[in-house]
Amino acid sequence: MKVAMYIAVIALVLIVVGIAYVRLAPTDVTRWHQAVEARVSSDLPSGAIRVIAADEAALARVDAAARDLPRTRVLAGSVEEGRITYVTRSAMIGFPDFTTIEYSDGQLKMFARLRFGYLDMGVNAKRLQGLLAAVEG
Repeated sequence: MKVAMYIAVIALVLIVVGIAYVRLAPTDVTRWHQAVEARVSSDLPSGAIRVIAADEAALARVDAAARDLPRTRVLAGSVEEGRITYVTRSAMIGFPDFTTIEYSDGQLKMFARLRFGYLDMGVNAKRLQGLLAAVEG
């Protein structure tokens, strides 16, 4: 009985430490705020990429929509720079997803991906779909 209780306590401590790491781990801006190299839209196990033809004002419209997303903040960049990277955290545990959006040469490129794990279960594709509505709006 005592062994089971020790195992349960150790498991609980490991879970708390894991959640704390996910919430508090430092973010290397240079790793996440990079050019979107994709040329076509695609869905990935860990995220999604969207590439569309757009006008120069598209990045500003998407930026406004991204800033309105819950639990989302700008990590780096600006509309003037032509590239912005955002961090959006999940509601319960706070898993970070990174979304980089850039505009150049008549194309808006959006790349949303998770930091921890392998499968995002379509969350990033859904986020990009909502942001695309701002471009088309």
